[in-house]
Amino acid sequence: MAVHPSAGAGTHDGHHGTHNDLHSERGALAGEHPGRAANPVIKVHDIAWLEFFKPDLDRAEAFGRAFGFVTSYRDGRELHLRGTQAGAPCVIIRKGRRSRFLGPAFRAADTRDLLRLGDTLGTRVQALPETLGGSVVDLLDPNGLRVRVVADTDELPALSAQEPLRFNFGGELDRINGIQRPPREPAGVRRLGHVVLQSTTYMGTLNWYLEHLGLIVSDFLYYEGQRERGPTMSFVRCDRGGTLTDHHTLALTLGPSNRYVHSAYEVTDLDALAAGGQYLLDQGYFRSWGIGRHNQGSQIFDYWRDPDGFLVEHFTDGDMFDSTLEPGWAPMTASRLAQWGPPATKDFLGISPGRESLRELRSMVTALREDNEFDLSRLRGLLKVATS
Repeated sequence: MAVHPSAGAGTHDGHHGTHNDLHSERGALAGEHPGRAANPVIKVHDIAWLEFFKPDLDRAEAFGRAFGFVTSYRDGRELHLRGTQAGAPCVIIRKGRRSRFLGPAFRAADTRDLLRLGDTLGTRVQALPETLGGSVVDLLDPNGLRVRVVADTDELPALSAQEPLRFNFGGELDRINGIQRPPREPAGVRRLGHVVLQSTTYMGTLNWYLEHLGLIVSDFLYYEGQRERGPTMSFVRCDRGGTLTDHHTLALTLGPSNRYVHSAYEVTDLDALAAGGQYLLDQGYFRSWGIGRHNQGSQIFDYWRDPDGFLVEHFTDGDMFDSTLEPGWAPMTASRLAQWGPPATKDFLGISPGRESLRELRSMVTALREDNEFDLSRLRGLLKVATS
């Protein structure tokens, strides 16, 4: 792992980094992971879209519309779901025999970055289908997940979006002789915000994304009592210099299997999120956890299960960082996942009885037999997280 030349610059109460009081309770200790690579191959600008296989496109589209997406393309084999902001679709769903996450796509600055990435990793730049336009380099991360890096894709025009409400806060009155009646309707997705992935080789996977895509860490989490062994989760953002980006575009966490955890989509404000949640409940969909406000990233959140079992999040009011902030460090516990809101549910934590928890339990047995980062000590730490 290449170390960033400025990592560790400055101290505060024995901790490294210049921003420890700004967004995290702690900064790095001497010798800990710097959270960025010195010379990444490229620096992606944003996440572009996510790709899935699902057996029933009609069912997927019905949930997508209830969740707040707009259909931008549909044929017998493929479905594109978009938000209201200009750009690419948020989600591409292809018809398949079983539900499966195929991988994320990230947006590069231009085709020259694709050529540089392809030359470094020995893969070719190819044209994307006419439904998307532009070019792509397909990579495999250390877990075998397909990661696409795209450039010059066709841009969907912006759509009319839900307007934020006007509020009367204390002595600041912005709504005079007016009433507040947000409709109970789909939340109106604006854009894709981030994806969270679990890996049995967390540190190697993190370094791969930092070194090849130029991502940088906003926050590290570690198991209590195991900080000396290094972090077990990271919230990772794009490095666009002075341009503000989401607190995390990608989050990675250590676990007993390599899998998709959840993805998150921005909505206008709290009322859109809450009224949209009531609409989803009215339609019979399952809320996994919410409403609350996260610690890392500060987003107001609401989590849902789609009909295929994938966890998806509405969020609003997330942190935006430039490239100057070094990583924060904090212990990883279930109670620290939110500043306020109901306790994290068993469904969100993946421990409610059912096929998913049974599959993860089997993965624990398999992972402990294999050569990876998920050993017995890490298993104890993970089990402690779920009960803390």
